[in-house]
Amino acid sequence: MTGFAPVEPATATGKTAAPGCGRAEGPRPDAEHDQGDGQQPGPPQGYLALNGGLSSGVLPAPVHELLAVTTAEYNGCEYCLSAHTYIGANTAKIDATDLEAARDAKASDPRTQALLTLSDTIARDHGQVDDAAPQAARGAGATDDEIGEVVGHLALNVLTNYFNILAEVDNDRPVVTPRIAA
Repeated sequence: MTGFAPVEPATATGKTAAPGCGRAEGPRPDAEHDQGDGQQPGPPQGYLALNGGLSSGVLPAPVHELLAVTTAEYNGCEYCLSAHTYIGANTAKIDATDLEAARDAKASDPRTQALLTLSDTIARDHGQVDDAAPQAARGAGATDDEIGEVVGHLALNVLTNYFNILAEVDNDRPVVTPRIAA
């Protein structure tokens, strides 16, 4: 990581030592909190608040990971794509075929497919979507709460993608290279 000076969580003080930050397996704060983001107390605090709210939402953890894979692929974030592919396989127990499909905003389950398509459409259209996008998700059985959470996950994933790209975070997982970088 060369974009920001590393912060050691064990010795960080004050706002830099954001509670809950540090290395953890699973869908928790990752490198942006233990390798650099601590220099800026706002990002980890905001991440933790949004992640906490979404973690207790209605979408299941496997869908969180598939949304993260879709967004990381689109944004070209190798760190996040690698991390969420690893977490998706090892923590959320998602099949490798489904993780690979999520890179193209595809899923075998129609409802999950609709949520991935919605998230991808929102990202690619910079939020300027017409009524057809959420209506298609509703048509596949998605609720308004789930649709709202898709927007929240997209925002969370864009935050971590952009931060990790800017911070040039060292990849500590098996590398999954975004196709746009290949």
